[in-house]
Amino acid sequence: MANDRYQSPLSERYASKEMQYIFSPDKKFRTWRRLWIALAETEKELGLPITEEQIEELKAHAEDINYDVAKEREKVVRHDVMSHVYAYGQQCPKAKGIIHLGATSCYVGDNTDMILMSEALDIVRKKLVNVISELAGFADKYKDLPTLAFTHFQPAQPTTVGKRATLWMQEFEMDLEDLEYVKSTLKLLGSKGTTGTQASFLELFDGDQETIDKIDPMIAEKMGFEACYPVSGQTYSRKVDTRVLNVLAGIAASAYKMSNDIRLLQHLKEVEEPFEKTQIGSSAMAYKRNPMRSERIASLSRYVMIDALNPAITSATQWFERTLDDSANKRLSVPEGFLAIDGILDLCLNVVDGLVVYPKVIEKRLMSELPFMATENIMMDAVKAGGDRQELHERIRELSMEAGRNVKEKGLDNNLLELIAKDPAFNLSEEELKSTMDPSKYVGRAPIQVENYLNQVIRPLLEKNKDLLGIKAEINV
Repeated sequence: MANDRYQSPLSERYASKEMQYIFSPDKKFRTWRRLWIALAETEKELGLPITEEQIEELKAHAEDINYDVAKEREKVVRHDVMSHVYAYGQQCPKAKGIIHLGATSCYVGDNTDMILMSEALDIVRKKLVNVISELAGFADKYKDLPTLAFTHFQPAQPTTVGKRATLWMQEFEMDLEDLEYVKSTLKLLGSKGTTGTQASFLELFDGDQETIDKIDPMIAEKMGFEACYPVSGQTYSRKVDTRVLNVLAGIAASAYKMSNDIRLLQHLKEVEEPFEKTQIGSSAMAYKRNPMRSERIASLSRYVMIDALNPAITSATQWFERTLDDSANKRLSVPEGFLAIDGILDLCLNVVDGLVVYPKVIEKRLMSELPFMATENIMMDAVKAGGDRQELHERIRELSMEAGRNVKEKGLDNNLLELIAKDPAFNLSEEELKSTMDPSKYVGRAPIQVENYLNQVIRPLLEKNKDLLGIKAEINV
């Protein structure tokens, strides 16, 4: 490793080797050769004078790329595709004359991009399904554990720890739906020539329209795709990149939301992300346990969400049949979007798998606020004991304000129950009031909602994708 030049943190720290290989030079150039073989086979099958011997020669050197020759040639011609055509031809002297026949650079460049994005989405899908699975297990385990809910980050009607996890899970489930839809729409560019008109094939096939119509479907089938885009300029529409990166940005937004909630819960000491025995939380404050992985999720997610603007602006500013101001941007924005989301999902898997819940802290905070939450039930009990509903409502309001002042201004415990017990208008003892303080009475249908959601939506989804389950994430730092 060279320490005297820039190294991408995405490669060095965050993304998996699996995702890094998808966008590696080796994967790209091997795919180029697969595409050249597919083109030659198609042209042979459609009647061009290409021999089986030439095809076999191309296949024999599909994997052993002579990078040194290609690099030296590129210094001369300043063109990456023609450099690799030349290098391939050096290894395949019999076939060199038919490599890239009738094609333009985008035949290998754009088709490869589509193949790589499709394969990268498969990795993202696998990890996303496993995040959903981990969250499902967490939600099921804690579906009955009452916890204080928050609206505006102010104490609100209780929910359960498991129910809160379903809110995170549902957003990831939406992302999975978007991913599967977009992936199902991906097509190849095919081989459409310099401006998308297939003019070169009119020459090659003597104007035989019926034969030319067969080229793209045959190439698509050979490369594992269902179809090619019916029309294009020299390139496939850059709108495709926009759709793909919007999927990644959606996943990033979901991860961001979950990581923010975990960071806030860790501040409250209710839930913590995993913290290893030898991990250091702060260089100065040795006692600290910082939510560093959740913070990293937030950081990388922000990058992916903003990165989605790159293909959107690129798509909007393409001129006519092609302009090259997409290329440098695309080389950065698409791979980096995938590498970053790969790192994010690994972090999500790691965090959810090791989430630590502190029921006693949760209970303590909940019980300090529960008297306020229970006031409606208390009021109903007092009415049953002969009280006036309107008068009692006003008394509860006044006593709640007093109890709130005791907590906020004097630093005392919440003594609302004591104040109500002393008020003759309620005709209830403190023991009777305390009997209403069972947190499970105030979580509504949260446990049932968790069960229903898991049974009706998540478990069928996981069963459908069971072949993807079981991965564990490793994080580098």
